[in-house]
Amino acid sequence: MEGTIHTLQDYMFHTESITYILIVGALVGITFFYRFLTDRDDDEK
Repeated sequence: MEGTIHTLQDYMFHTESITYILIVGALVGITFFYRFLTDRDDDEK
């Protein structure tokens, strides 16, 4: 049972880590999506 959360501090650290990973993933995704949108506009000129 290594993945068991025993204390509130363990729980908070675990959820904070997941939140940071999701935020970084969202920022990278938004960056690529913005570049995708702006590159499509350049092709129409």
